[in-house]
Amino acid sequence: MKKLIRPLALCVLFHLSFASVQAQDKDTVRGVKWLKMEDALRMNQVSPKKIFIDVYTSWCGWCKRMDATTFSDKEVSDYLNEKFYSVKLDAETRDTINYQDKVFLYKPEYKANEFAVYILNGKMSYPTTVYLDENSKPIGPVPGYLTKEQMLPVLKYFAEDIYKTKAWEDYLKEQFR
Repeated sequence: MKKLIRPLALCVLFHLSFASVQAQDKDTVRGVKWLKMEDALRMNQVSPKKIFIDVYTSWCGWCKRMDATTFSDKEVSDYLNEKFYSVKLDAETRDTINYQDKVFLYKPEYKANEFAVYILNGKMSYPTTVYLDENSKPIGPVPGYLTKEQMLPVLKYFAEDIYKTKAWEDYLKEQFR
């Protein structure tokens, strides 16, 4: 029996190590430095930046496609890493999220975490990207799958505070003349 336990334990350790490396490589391949919400909020207190939140679910095909295409694009990932703290938030997470002195929990009646419901203004659509300002206050959600060509103008609109002085439609007209 002891002869079986040691190889089995080594096999389990190898598997766990490999899975951890794969998870790290997965984020590295995409290029975006993904953080947990609490880490982004903590970092934002020390060195303020806007926060970008990718709200997804594990069953969402368009979310997976956005991971494989948009977020893996070097131009998108470089811009996100430079201008934002980026968070991947599973809308259905059962983890407790602390935000603005409030505790957000998973609610079975919503089939989502209260925090996702809050930042999506109750419009549960995946994927949705949400933007928070340097004070970690919501600026707004942008629902739907976005290609690189669609994502970059949106990132710029929020990162460079264009949203404060120009309507989205006016900004788009200028971008695509």
